[in-house]
Amino acid sequence: MDEATIWSELGPEGFRRVVAAFYRRIPGDDLLGPMYPAEDLQGSEDRLYHFLCFRIGGVPRYLEERGHPRLRMRHLPFRIGEAERDRWLEIMAAAMEEAGVSPEVASALGAFFSQVADFLRNQEPFSP
Repeated sequence: MDEATIWSELGPEGFRRVVAAFYRRIPGDDLLGPMYPAEDLQGSEDRLYHFLCFRIGGVPRYLEERGHPRLRMRHLPFRIGEAERDRWLEIMAAAMEEAGVSPEVASALGAFFSQVADFLRNQEPFSP
């Protein structure tokens, strides 16, 4: 499924619902919650929302405010291993379900999120 199809189904309102549902779950999460400072939780939510609107819908606000996404560099201060990646994807899947994203779009976005989340990993897998 291409990004234009995803954007036509969700648009800015749909992405706002998904991101809001995601961030409602973050403060109570024992693994990811500590990575998100309470004083900037709204800022984190806004940045993800604008990034998704840019990446999927071509809305330029993210670029205008933050420049190139440089996702890997921006996430380097955080320990992101397999567990963190998997939890992020689990919470995002629940958020998409809560927001009423169709199964087809959720599957396409899930594939995109999986690629990005795996790219952001900066910890090697544990080997006994």
